[in-house]
Amino acid sequence: MNFWQNKRLLVSGGAGFLGSFVVEKLKERGCKDIFVPRSKDFNLVEMNAVRRVFMDAKPDIVIHLAARVGGIGANRDNPGGFFYDNLMMGVQMIEVGRQVGIGKFVAIGTICAYPKFSSVPFKEEDLWNGYPEETNAPYGLAKKMLLIQAQAYRQQYGLNAIYLLPVNLYGPRDNFDPESSHVIPALIKRCIEAVRNGSDQIIVWGTGKATREFLYVDDCAEAITIATEKYNKPDPINIGAGFEITIEDLVKLIAKLTNFKGKIIWDTTRPDGQPRRMLDCAKAEKEFGFKAKTNFENGLRKTIDWYISTKQPF
Repeated sequence: MNFWQNKRLLVSGGAGFLGSFVVEKLKERGCKDIFVPRSKDFNLVEMNAVRRVFMDAKPDIVIHLAARVGGIGANRDNPGGFFYDNLMMGVQMIEVGRQVGIGKFVAIGTICAYPKFSSVPFKEEDLWNGYPEETNAPYGLAKKMLLIQAQAYRQQYGLNAIYLLPVNLYGPRDNFDPESSHVIPALIKRCIEAVRNGSDQIIVWGTGKATREFLYVDDCAEAITIATEKYNKPDPINIGAGFEITIEDLVKLIAKLTNFKGKIIWDTTRPDGQPRRMLDCAKAEKEFGFKAKTNFENGLRKTIDWYISTKQPF
């Protein structure tokens, strides 16, 4: 607990999905000085805004969670924007952090940085063994550059910058906007609306054969908080739950939990995305003792309950 005493924290993206859970974890650990910039006040794509946020926050530690994110459709429609916005936010946050002499920078990467055909489970040393899956490669590569920057700045300037690679997240407070949401909130919304509207079918992208790993957002926030406190090495670290599920089985599970009993129609003209995704999470447990705790079905129930309680009930 002494680590957090009198520390000033800047949490970019701290009002977002993952960020709100990270801020809660920090407060539980006694952090009293947490600066959360809002996008309406600080557009972190612009260098002037980045300089202002550091002047206002005067941080000892930066946890950089701010990102422009979305599902396959959003990435496919906005590859340039996803690349530029994520690259500029991260590069400038690290650079200004270095200039003002912060004590630690925590950069959050993405599983989308891994090669399309990585061997499963993905190990951190596999990061450079190929090109990412095409539909989200611009986003994944922009975030991957922060690893290079973190390692280069550690080498040249002595900046204590670490890089974490979370798997796909889900949980309460997720983004359920159909234009930009990821697969779990998109499926939950589709199933609940089908039940509410009396529809006897839903349409799902792809073949259902691709696999994904999902980490409950509260578990990820715990991992980031522990790593901020205890991990100080240049090597990237996977943050995941250590399992994979096919999209077909995921759809069936969400249908069961939302009481959708209709037909599932697969739109095979739409992309599957990366064929398989699952992380090797041994290093996170070895380096700072993190292991995911939330059972997947229980996490889905919590997510569905939150969505129903905050949206129109069916």
